[in-house]
Amino acid sequence: MPDSKVNRDALEDWVQRWLKANQDAEKAGDWKGLADFYTEDATYGWNIGPKEDVMCMNRDEIRDVALGLEMEGLENWVYEYQKTLIDEKQNEIVGFWKQIAKKSDGTRDEIYGIGGSWFRLNDDLLIEWQRDFFDFGHVQKAFIKLIESGDLTPTMQKRIERSVAGEKLPGYYPLGQAPVPIW
Repeated sequence: MPDSKVNRDALEDWVQRWLKANQDAEKAGDWKGLADFYTEDATYGWNIGPKEDVMCMNRDEIRDVALGLEMEGLENWVYEYQKTLIDEKQNEIVGFWKQIAKKSDGTRDEIYGIGGSWFRLNDDLLIEWQRDFFDFGHVQKAFIKLIESGDLTPTMQKRIERSVAGEKLPGYYPLGQAPVPIW
């Protein structure tokens, strides 16, 4: 990628807008509005364990799957960004976040390990691609604890049941077979 035409201040401003939009989405329990940050042909993917990757192939699919279906049942979760790194030469940003579930008793369960999002923006400050990363083993353990404590939302419980039953979920691909590379 050639050197960017976007200056550092513009990227730093974008980060602040992104963080605020995420906080607003968490409060509302609805992340679909974040789709406005993406190009029409953006890709957004992540690995979902040893057998599958998830890849959304355009803004509509990102809105409907990544920010819609994949966030259903996580309305009581927050993704607190801890640190962001900006590469103004490539318009790339990496944000490190914690995944935290708010439980019915008022306590919070934080998923251990490193989680984050890696973004590439175009010169119009729209996301061309995003890749998320997190420790799947710790996510799995946290979900088991939430099931045991009765704090897993009914929507998430249904999603897990469909997945265990082998139902094909939109955007899910066998490991290494996503339409564009995860990394």
